[in-house]
Amino acid sequence: MEKMQITKEQIQEAILSLSGNERAWLLNWLLEMDKRAWDREIEEDFSEGGAGATLLERIKKDFKAGRCIQWD
Repeated sequence: MEKMQITKEQIQEAILSLSGNERAWLLNWLLEMDKRAWDREIEEDFSEGGAGATLLERIKKDFKAGRCIQWD
């Protein structure tokens, strides 16, 4: 099956044709997708081997050694 190409302009035009309630739904959907993507990125960054794993381990060691305080 061939994938249909849609331009940014076509998407913009379609969004402008939506009712206020439909645009609100779309905005909420996009925000939720963005939140999920951010959560996945954070999980990957701070999991074993992730970009933030070394930093997280250093923070844990510093905390255990008393070089940090817990925020309440």
